[in-house]
Amino acid sequence: MQQSGTNFNEHGTKDRDATTMVQVPARQIIVDLEHDGRRIDNFLAWTLKGIPRDRIYRMLRSGEVRVNGGRIRQDYRLTTGEVLRLPPVRLTPNEGMAPPESLRAVVRDSVLYEDEALMVLNKPARIAVHGGVGIRNGLIEVLRDLRPNAPYIELVHRLDRGTSGCLMIAKRPRFLRAMHGLMRSGAIAKTYLGLISGHWPVSAGVIKTGLRKNGVRSSERRVCVTDDGKFAETHIEPIERFENASLIRVQLKTGRTHQIRVHTAYAGHPLAGDDKYGDKVFNRAMRHYGLRDLFLHSHRIEFVAPDSREQISVKAPLPPGLLSVLESLRRDRRYEVSAESAARHRRLP
Repeated sequence: MQQSGTNFNEHGTKDRDATTMVQVPARQIIVDLEHDGRRIDNFLAWTLKGIPRDRIYRMLRSGEVRVNGGRIRQDYRLTTGEVLRLPPVRLTPNEGMAPPESLRAVVRDSVLYEDEALMVLNKPARIAVHGGVGIRNGLIEVLRDLRPNAPYIELVHRLDRGTSGCLMIAKRPRFLRAMHGLMRSGAIAKTYLGLISGHWPVSAGVIKTGLRKNGVRSSERRVCVTDDGKFAETHIEPIERFENASLIRVQLKTGRTHQIRVHTAYAGHPLAGDDKYGDKVFNRAMRHYGLRDLFLHSHRIEFVAPDSREQISVKAPLPPGLLSVLESLRRDRRYEVSAESAARHRRLP
């Protein structure tokens, strides 16, 4: 709780001059079974509570953090018995651990499904899944703040900051490893809804290409279609047609960075509201209908739970802002819709 008379910045955290810095000495940690397979950046965020993500990444890039005496990348996964060396750090008590109450409330109310090993959240657009450069409180940091006694809370996968919808959170390390195995084998069905420029052909389409990342920093990163990139497969089905746009249903067969955004743009039908791969003229037209975010929504996730063998199916309804855009398009007399697609869109949430 924020105390009266204490200065807080725009991140909802105390100003540095409001409290006394604390020196935490260098130390060594032996990785135990509970953290076997955990990414080093996530482990450091959990261990060094209060250290911003950008500081953690700097420590990794500079070699201040070492495993068995050697440097590691930020995506390195720990193994039981390894010796982790942490550098001395200075931090403000509770720095970075007090997200704004408005953000806490949004995350608190976003839970769609939860059991002993899994949580599925309805991620809002504009909220990053984790903190980083310029982002103090991502969704995972807020969730850990809301549940300080939870021993383990980790992302199973990621969504772009502008994408809304189903986001899976693991509550056990073993479950996380099992879910990653399911994703690698294509055993998790992920369905998205998107609004694209122009008219997608009447029949469903399949896009198969290689994708490669360009750029180091996430803010500068672009993904391009290339023959020597990682294989990516996207299935697209048209649902509803408007004068200059189409609502589509997308199924991912692989999970590459920006995959849907790049594949739709590659096909000549970029997503509405995409400021990186999209069409500026089309985006301006969609703002006329009230679009303020990327129109890409993780609509449904389905899989067989690796432990209980139970069939899990979780659906996230379209957020009000995106529903409002569709209703505005439907009220426009210039839109086109077939009898079949009309029946389909009535079944959407």
